[in-house]
Amino acid sequence: MELPAIKLPQIELPFDIPLLMHPPVDHFIIALPIIILLLEFINLFAKKKAIGVVSFFLLILTVVAAVAAYLTGSVDGKEAFPLLSEAAQTEVKEHKLFGTYLMLASAIVLVFKLLSAMISRGLMKALYLLVLILFVAGILKQGKEGGELVYKYGVNVEKVQELDSELFDVKEELEELQEENKPAEAEEKEAAEATETKETPAEAAPATTEVKEAPAEAAPESVKTEVKESAEAVAEKVEEVKVEVIPQEVEKPQIATH
Repeated sequence: MELPAIKLPQIELPFDIPLLMHPPVDHFIIALPIIILLLEFINLFAKKKAIGVVSFFLLILTVVAAVAAYLTGSVDGKEAFPLLSEAAQTEVKEHKLFGTYLMLASAIVLVFKLLSAMISRGLMKALYLLVLILFVAGILKQGKEGGELVYKYGVNVEKVQELDSELFDVKEELEELQEENKPAEAEEKEAAEATETKETPAEAAPATTEVKEAPAEAAPESVKTEVKESAEAVAEKVEEVKVEVIPQEVEKPQIATH
């Protein structure tokens, strides 16, 4: 649930609030309500007037601390706001709005304390304790969110702000270089397209060469056929010219016998 925006009147202070005073002031606005709540619970059983007086003065200090936390937070927030990311800026706005409600709530708690002191009834004291408990819960929630702003988003952390500013400068330089390189990239693209268009006919030339050379590849087959046919003809003629050899009887020599 989003809280409705509250616009407080601008009050010019006679002095300047130094930077980074919000964290030390926050320690008081967180610690004081918790101490007051503990004192009120103790006084339920002790029923000492002195404890009630101490609680009342501590509540006055709480109101002062709440106003101081609001003022110091506004100064620190304005200083860090331009250097933050969009998400961090949204968190800072919500933190400031809830802090404004808490500052007004501290005054309401003080009023309920006065009423419980003037009206000695159990119902009024119970209502005062309920308001005080809700106020303490809101203070603890605000403290947790404040810690997240520092540790998660780096609010008012000098080193983080320096790195963010350097990163922002690098991004700007990169965008400028990209803008400068766009004409050169366009020229390179056009040159590449022109080169591809010129090389397309040259790539088609080998196809026509292969078609012309196809008959030359068929020539060896015809030569082989002619050689084969001439070899067969020669073989036939050789068979025709064969001469039959008739064996002759060999006379045996007569051997004289005495």
